[in-house]
Amino acid sequence: MEALRNFAAAKNSGHKISMVTAYDAPSARLISGTGIDALLVGDSVMMAVHGHSDTLAATPAIMALHTAAVARGGPGCLIVADMPFLSARKGTAYALDTAAELLRSGAHAVKIEGAGSTVAVIRELVEAGIPVMGHLGLQPQSVRATDGYHVQAKNPSEVLELLDDAQALEKAGAFALVLECIPSEAAKKITAKLTIPTIGIGAGPHCDGQILVWHDLHALNPSFKPRFVRHFGDASAESRRALSAYAEAVHSGQFPNAEESF
Repeated sequence: MEALRNFAAAKNSGHKISMVTAYDAPSARLISGTGIDALLVGDSVMMAVHGHSDTLAATPAIMALHTAAVARGGPGCLIVADMPFLSARKGTAYALDTAAELLRSGAHAVKIEGAGSTVAVIRELVEAGIPVMGHLGLQPQSVRATDGYHVQAKNPSEVLELLDDAQALEKAGAFALVLECIPSEAAKKITAKLTIPTIGIGAGPHCDGQILVWHDLHALNPSFKPRFVRHFGDASAESRRALSAYAEAVHSGQFPNAEESF
């Protein structure tokens, strides 16, 4: 797909890649045409939309459902879908089936967390014609093993290990790599060593692109603002204003008026 080849071209030209999560058709429709380079149907949907405390409840069926909705809302957008918890750890056959379901639902590529034994799975998917984006640093699907959400690769040996993993994913055929919650200097070093673009979230300004969660950049949950999040708008305040105005209009009998009635 031309848009995937553009990822490599963007790194070579210095164009910063912009990505945002999307979980439904209305969001994708709003994103379309704004200049955003790609959408991620993230398993973060379980937290942002379904109210879970982590992403582990995501299943292939849930991810396919949200992917299809995004594809309907943004038919011209490049869509990457998350492979959910354990789907890349149950063997190549299961991973292929899951990735195929996501692509049939409208994704153009999938994202897989981790390295290690996952590298061989990524290689198999790429050889089968399925574009794969990697994900290193903080891996939300592993938060129970790592005791929560913490900055990763904080010492030189951990940075070297992360670099080894990143190069292994590149060699396996990943077309891009998300780096989450790592020191900016570590991200700078890894980005310089790779020929594929890095997409940062909480990884500083030196990555080849950035991604934010839709709900975070719109301040839909104002009380949730980790250090790496910037509120680019205040949709929460505007929504509350509109809802209060609607309630007042109904209570006062001003809505609906004659022009709004049949």
